[in-house]
Amino acid sequence: MNMILLTACIGMITGFFILFSLSLSEFTDEVFKSFLNGPKSLKDEINEITDRKKVGFFKREIKEVQEILKITGRAGRFPMLCMISLALLAVGTSIAIMMGNFFLLPVLSVGMMLLPFWYVRLTQTHFKKDIAAELETALSIITTSYLRNEDILTAVEENMNYFNPPVHSVFKGFVYRIKMINPDINTGLQSIRKQIDNAVLREWCDALIACQHDRSLKSTLTPIVSKLSDMRVVNGELENLVFEPRKEFITMQMLVLCNIPLLYFLNKDWYHTLMHTIPGQIVLAVCFIIMFVSMAFVIKLTQPVEYRR
Repeated sequence: MNMILLTACIGMITGFFILFSLSLSEFTDEVFKSFLNGPKSLKDEINEITDRKKVGFFKREIKEVQEILKITGRAGRFPMLCMISLALLAVGTSIAIMMGNFFLLPVLSVGMMLLPFWYVRLTQTHFKKDIAAELETALSIITTSYLRNEDILTAVEENMNYFNPPVHSVFKGFVYRIKMINPDINTGLQSIRKQIDNAVLREWCDALIACQHDRSLKSTLTPIVSKLSDMRVVNGELENLVFEPRKEFITMQMLVLCNIPLLYFLNKDWYHTLMHTIPGQIVLAVCFIIMFVSMAFVIKLTQPVEYRR
């Protein structure tokens, strides 16, 4: 019966989309825009800006993912991410309805809706590691050349072919800016500072700006670049430390999920109690809550270490 009602509901929703000539992408955009930019009072805006009022969990998650996509050059994929998120919300809702567990309905809906955003957080980890590794190479080469010729433009030009994206495009833009738009070195270094979110790069640019006024300060550049090497070593050790706990976490998650169908073969009375009685359904909902919450904490706690001044 639940399956018939679910099919009828899907057909009705599809009919409304066809009747009102709505596209899924437009609907998704409006849903997330209204959620992010909902009407609020002047008092709420002041409290949010002054950090007196914390931003809601969902709004904070979505805004952080938007920033990650913007930094990694994938801002155009946000509408697709929202569509996948809504699709997974519908899948989670459908699974809970077919199971006849209405305690599980909000848990699966919200948890599965957040899965694409958590995936973006995981990709951010790999992106930051790649950026740090590329910056380590680029800044080391540029610093060595600059210590030799004391001309940052020449140091960048003679080594630019050794850089990989996105670091290559940043320094290429710096060279074109100095040669064709504005010859001010300090302004060009300030533009580099803003294009990549990396604390060591910002400190390196600040030191180079200081070197334009006092060349004796160039000895500070090498210790700054060495911080990237230190962070790489620390993150390598951290990755080794968290590998086993992460593997155990994934194993435990799989065991919890596999225990549900396994109960059907081991003891059908226990399976019936779990799936078709109110206490069993509540236990099942609590298990999924713990799974999703623990997944969020694992993703948060296994982020790479970053240098902060």
